Amino acid sequence: MKLIFYSADLSTELDLPMAGERIRAGFPSPAQDYMTDTIDLNKELVSHPATTFYARAVGNSMTGFGISDGDLLVIDKGIEPMDGDIVVAFTDGEFTLKRIEKDESGCCLWLVPGNDDYPPIKITEENDFLIWGVLTYNIKKQLVRSKRKRE
Repeated sequence: MKLIFYSADLSTELDLPMAGERIRAGFPSPAQDYMTDTIDLNKELVSHPATTFYARAVGNSMTGFGISDGDLLVIDKGIEPMDGDIVVAFTDGEFTLKRIEKDESGCCLWLVPGNDDYPPIKITEENDFLIWGVLTYNIKKQLVRSKRKRE
């Protein structure tokens, strides 16, 4: 999976209306005719403005982890990566998005894709390797409409 990077511009606030109650994904609850609160997505999604950036996912190597081609990713360079985190890694001259797993023997680190069509990447001391940041949010577009005419 390749990435297209964007810097996080937090110079403005965008307070959007937010429903006062949670929206259930199961049985419907009584409709709420008004919004009671607002939410600023910058404040909600970005804990560390100086170390946060955005990237667009390109490819399908992470679909098993819920990350699809075109998703907008929020990545924080200020978070210490831990085993099992999904990270942006720079390895041997290329950026990639993968889940990190420590090898049980302690001799290497693995970058694991979320798609069985792609092999894990073994990282040893011989690799030019850096973890650039940890994925904190994955923003998916849900609205998909067909362009064909309805009959």
